[in-house]
Amino acid sequence: MNAALIIVAIVVLLVVLFLFSAIKVAREYERGIVFRLGRLLPQPKGPGLFLLIPVVDRMVKVDLRTITLTVPPQEVITKDNVPVRVNAVAYFRIVDPKSAIVQIENFMVATSQIAQTTLRSVLGQHVLDELLSEREKINAILQGIIDESTAPWGVKVSIVEVKDVEIPSSMQRAMARQAEAERERRAKIINAEGEFQAAERLKEAAAVMSEQPVSLQLRYLQTLLELGSSQSTTIVFPVDLIRPFLEKKTGDTT
Repeated sequence: MNAALIIVAIVVLLVVLFLFSAIKVAREYERGIVFRLGRLLPQPKGPGLFLLIPVVDRMVKVDLRTITLTVPPQEVITKDNVPVRVNAVAYFRIVDPKSAIVQIENFMVATSQIAQTTLRSVLGQHVLDELLSEREKINAILQGIIDESTAPWGVKVSIVEVKDVEIPSSMQRAMARQAEAERERRAKIINAEGEFQAAERLKEAAAVMSEQPVSLQLRYLQTLLELGSSQSTTIVFPVDLIRPFLEKKTGDTT
């Protein structure tokens, strides 16, 4: 009797261990890549519940969610021979779980290395001004090259962003002086354009006054009137200015 109970307990234990090792669950964002006696099964397992054959099957889980990869700072020499220190971030996900396991030993390490070498290569083909002002264009170039390189591994690179560009302090001072000189140049141009427009208006006014000398006298009289509004102003009024008006009035009376 005792021997039978022991045998039953052993059988139950073996069944429990078999089920425990055979029943697997994959989350919605996971897929199970199964190797049966070393051979890759055609279809990944999951999501949900599925069974494996203990000892015979070996499973590798693959996460299909978007992965954030921080590219370490890289020392780069730009096309105009300026040393800069640049870091970036890349976003990618696994679109072919089988290729990510079979075609590459470690897709995370491989993608990181490709991103680092591509970052140095691409930025070295651009001058510093392009690196600072055309960031979106450079990001698109990086994304295209890295995505093409990782496509055989089942990796889809969606976004690559250059985060920080560290410039030597001497170069920063030179850029500040350049920016200040540019602002001064623009201010002088604006001032010169204003003086040019004012000169053009004065030229037009002089042409009108040359055709009508009376207008010059009227303008002088208006200026005298403005000066006379102050009580402390002494005005010497030349009679010659109003003589044309008097002569004209006398001629009309005659």
